[in-house]
Amino acid sequence: MAVVAFVPVRGGSKSIPLKNIRNFCGRPLIYWNLKALEEAPEVDHVVVATDSPQIREVVESFAFSKVLLFDRSAESASDTASTETAMFDYLDRDGSRWTDKDVFVLAQATSPLTRREDFSGALQHFSEGGFDSLLSCVRFKRFFWTADGQSKNYDYRQRPRRQDFDGEWMENGAFYVSTIAAIRASGLRISGHIGLFEMPEYTAIEIDEEDDWLMAEQLMRKHQPQLLPDYTQIRLFLTDVDGVLTDAGMYYSEEGDELKKFNTRDGMGLQLLKAQGIKTGIVTSEDTRMVDRRFKKLGLDHLYQGKKHGGKLAAALDICEKEGLDLSQVAYIGDDVNCLELLSRVGFPACPADAVDKVKAIPGIRVFTKKGGEGVVREYVEAILAGRT
Repeated sequence: MAVVAFVPVRGGSKSIPLKNIRNFCGRPLIYWNLKALEEAPEVDHVVVATDSPQIREVVESFAFSKVLLFDRSAESASDTASTETAMFDYLDRDGSRWTDKDVFVLAQATSPLTRREDFSGALQHFSEGGFDSLLSCVRFKRFFWTADGQSKNYDYRQRPRRQDFDGEWMENGAFYVSTIAAIRASGLRISGHIGLFEMPEYTAIEIDEEDDWLMAEQLMRKHQPQLLPDYTQIRLFLTDVDGVLTDAGMYYSEEGDELKKFNTRDGMGLQLLKAQGIKTGIVTSEDTRMVDRRFKKLGLDHLYQGKKHGGKLAAALDICEKEGLDLSQVAYIGDDVNCLELLSRVGFPACPADAVDKVKAIPGIRVFTKKGGEGVVREYVEAILAGRT
């Protein structure tokens, strides 16, 4: 019996555009579900079904071993399509590898607070309980009323204390478990003998609006801080130039002068770091007056140009010695093979979405959703500042 997890994500979200790859607590939103499923030993495969090339690119950058990508049809990714439509789009077109006895886990990327332990515990409960399907719930200790003034789940004349109140089971939308046979027979995500798996009450939140996003990030930082990078430890922020602060394009004037296009939001991001007392610097293999002028205009602390063939690591070590720091306190964002050595040694490595594959494959590196020159440094800065609050 195999266990396949199915994560439907589309690019057409109206309330929060491309929310599934938007930065959530330092990672694209979808990363958290995929990480938990990747680490759950009971799960054999994870299918991400999407219609968006941008989402596909971000998911591929994670390099998770269990994850497979499936191209959703336009019909199954429309505004009016149900989740079941997406499920059957996959099962009908690419589900021949699964048998009726195999287990299907529908996991929602908009529930990033779901842990590996939740998936593992639910699958064990499903197996031992003899259920046809199972859904995740929270015990909601709230008092409910009807529109005509009738109390629904308690006697208002003998109001119970919260600790003595059992509450009600509320579907939190995190995930659903069923056999392939039950799904095919019913056409639904859950059917037959249904089991419940209790999750912590704080996981009741689903991300549909901006306010949900803000609350969910606070809940993640409070309840699962061990999953997040400790950005309070950063004392030095270093960045490459070409492919990070710029789009890596080479521009020339009629007179043959070389030009570079910088993103002003990145500059503001570096200023915000300086205001927090974090040292800032540029370490690049190029050696141009343009970079020197940009460095001086931003008022950064360190500039090392012309650093090739291991020179970037040597430059960072030199800065650390001057500042009395360790590489574990350094954040560095780079995009190409000449950044590999430094990215592999710093405590907080990161890269743009269009970095080369060898960079994206560095263990522990954070791959951002923006490309070089499109504000990726600002994206990293905002994640750092959010993680320090």
